[in-house]
Amino acid sequence: MPSNVAIVPAAASAEALQHFSRKLGFETDCWDVHDALSWGVTDFVLLDVRSPSLYAQGHVPGALSLPHGKITARRMAEWPDGTLFVTYCAGPHCNGADKGALRLAQLGLPVKLMIGGVTGWLDEGFALATGEAQGDLAPRQAAE
Repeated sequence: MPSNVAIVPAAASAEALQHFSRKLGFETDCWDVHDALSWGVTDFVLLDVRSPSLYAQGHVPGALSLPHGKITARRMAEWPDGTLFVTYCAGPHCNGADKGALRLAQLGLPVKLMIGGVTGWLDEGFALATGEAQGDLAPRQAAE
C-alpha cells in the first residue's frame, strides 16, 4: 500500500515545470529579499502591509509601512511605472500580504509576495528593525 505522500501520483515533469515556474512569478522568499537588500539591490519596493503599530514593533529593515487597506492608485502613483512591489505580513498564518498583493494587481502593478513574512524572516535568523523608520541592513561588500 502506498504512503499518503505517494497515493496521489506526482504531476508529470512538464506540468511540474510549468507550475513551479509560474509559482516563482508570484512569490519570493525571505532569503532572497535579505540577500538583495544586503547587497543594496533596490529593484523592488518592500511593503509591510500590517498595521503601523505592528510595523513599529518589528519590521524587515528597508520595508515601507503601507497597510493593505491604504494601497490606492493615488498612493501607488508615487512610484515609477513598472516598479516591482513585494508584500509581506506577519507570516503564513496571515493573509494580509495576499490582500496587499491583490490590491496591487488590481491596480495593474507588478507584485510578488514574500512567503513566510515576519515569521519566516525570524526563522532565517534575520533581525528586525523597530520604530517608525525604515531602517536598513548593513551593506555587504564584495570579496576582493
